[in-house]
Amino acid sequence: MADSAATPNDNAQEQKPQRSGKRKLFLLLLLLVVILAGVGVYCYHLFYGRFHASTDDAYVNGNLVQITPQVVGTVTRIAVDDGDYVRQGQPLVEFDPSDTAVSQQSAEANLAKTVRQVRGLYSNVDSYKAQVAARRVEVERARADYARRQQLAKGGAISKEELAHARDTLVAAQSSLTSAQQQLDTNQALVDDTEIASHPDVKAAAAQLRQAYLNHARSTLVAPVSGYVAKRSVQVGSRVQPGAALMAVVPLDQIWIDANFKETQLAEMRIGQPVEIHSDLYGDDVRYRGVVESLGVGTGSAFSLLPAQNATGNWIKIVQRLPVRIRLEGDNLDKHPLRIGLSTVVDVDLHDQDGARLPTTTPQQPRYSTDVYDHQLAEADQLIQQIVHNNGPAARAAGVAKR
Repeated sequence: MADSAATPNDNAQEQKPQRSGKRKLFLLLLLLVVILAGVGVYCYHLFYGRFHASTDDAYVNGNLVQITPQVVGTVTRIAVDDGDYVRQGQPLVEFDPSDTAVSQQSAEANLAKTVRQVRGLYSNVDSYKAQVAARRVEVERARADYARRQQLAKGGAISKEELAHARDTLVAAQSSLTSAQQQLDTNQALVDDTEIASHPDVKAAAAQLRQAYLNHARSTLVAPVSGYVAKRSVQVGSRVQPGAALMAVVPLDQIWIDANFKETQLAEMRIGQPVEIHSDLYGDDVRYRGVVESLGVGTGSAFSLLPAQNATGNWIKIVQRLPVRIRLEGDNLDKHPLRIGLSTVVDVDLHDQDGARLPTTTPQQPRYSTDVYDHQLAEADQLIQQIVHNNGPAARAAGVAKR
């Protein structure tokens, strides 16, 4: 009976092989998981990772069109406020137009007076031409009288005193002709090769009127582009100076992504590569498409206000980041608009290696432009032409015909 009973040592010896087998199985499973994970990471890098570069250090950027006056004025009307949508050419702020209107009226009167004065110069030329013609006739008459008296004096028919008077008359007539010719030349020089509209005095007065007209037109500030109003600081009654920032207009159709990639990620990046973008605002459900438009020409630290001084004894190497500009496609911007400053996550597809690292051609067309101010100068020129016409020879002829 004592022989059939198991001792504690025998049980311990039987449990040791069981625990050792479980441990080996666990280690084998762990090794298998590590191997599979390594294979997975390698395959991910081989087939996807090495062809993509991503970063979450990316933000929406865009144009902030500052609205600044070009003339001094007192604000009398503000048509918009923060968040309002405005169209290109829409009035935003209006100044008291009294001063600029008076200046324009003065410039209009000055131009009209100058046109009439220039008309007088042309009339003076015609008058002096008539005087020169009359003086020539007098000179010819005096010359003929002097020649006739010379013949009579040779025969003793007249006295020498009478001959001397005839000679003096001839000299006086020649002097009058010379004086009239000089006056004609002087007045002719003022109008040579010109018309009333192209005369220097008229052009100078027209330039003054053009400037006064533009100043009056600029007393109303309009939106250069369509967009949303932001950062309004102007108040009614404020006396503002040229260059003061009154508000900003943000055109949300002119936005892009500034993605800051590590320098180790830019070796295979090229202009024109496609980009997938997700914003923190909408999450992964909304995807934006873009294209690499340009690669930065300097790191952020190089353009900072206080660049790093690396030539020191306590230098520590830090991986630098370069800004990459990504142009957004407009497919999702209408339904899911982005705002300036939003955080995004970008992923660049590096498969296409045909693009350049830096652009090699110069832009042939302006990237941004506006034509809201073009009509102001055209309207000023039209007003100038009207004033010149109303005060020129045609208006004079029309007035005579009415009488």
